[in-house]
Amino acid sequence: MTNKLGFFKRVKALDLQQKKVFAIALCQRMLPNYQLFSEVCEFGDPQVLDTALSLLWQSIYDKKLKLNIDIYLERLELNTPEPADFDVYGVYPAMDASTAIIALLSAIQSKVEEDIVNISKLSSSTVANYIEAISDVELDEDAFDDYIFNHEVMVEEKELQSTLLQLIEDNPKLNADFVKSLRKEIIQSGVSNIGIGLPES
Repeated sequence: MTNKLGFFKRVKALDLQQKKVFAIALCQRMLPNYQLFSEVCEFGDPQVLDTALSLLWQSIYDKKLKLNIDIYLERLELNTPEPADFDVYGVYPAMDASTAIIALLSAIQSKVEEDIVNISKLSSSTVANYIEAISDVELDEDAFDDYIFNHEVMVEEKELQSTLLQLIEDNPKLNADFVKSLRKEIIQSGVSNIGIGLPES
């Protein structure tokens, strides 16, 4: 657990722009969860999430860009699925993907840096819920928590967040080339935090 504390201390030590890039990257990685759900259940418009993310990335290096956060919050709310309306598990990671972008935009608007940091926890909780949904093991609560913490999907999530944090710490200037290449890398990897990939269209 000391490692985990160290991780969040490091995230909190980032400057505001670095925190934003860290959170945007995690939101981008959750997008395929929404895209697949939208396709299968014919709900919502993934383009709304995609556009919001594109503008968030651009806002890091384009100081002239004025993001109309209220408009995007409204659009995202309209495209966030209600779990009660669907009987498929995919509604939860899809809702988390949309909620993460809403939380990030709200945090930027209200200038609450702590809420930007919380995107990391939201991504990890999507993974924890996914492991719980696919696991058929009988364990008491503590043992189950350990099982989730050590599950390969959670280990991958922790490793990715750790690698991402290191990369951002090593590139404090966040110039356009760095931001664009990070975005491209995440999109091209094509796999979400719970291992969902979309077929090439």
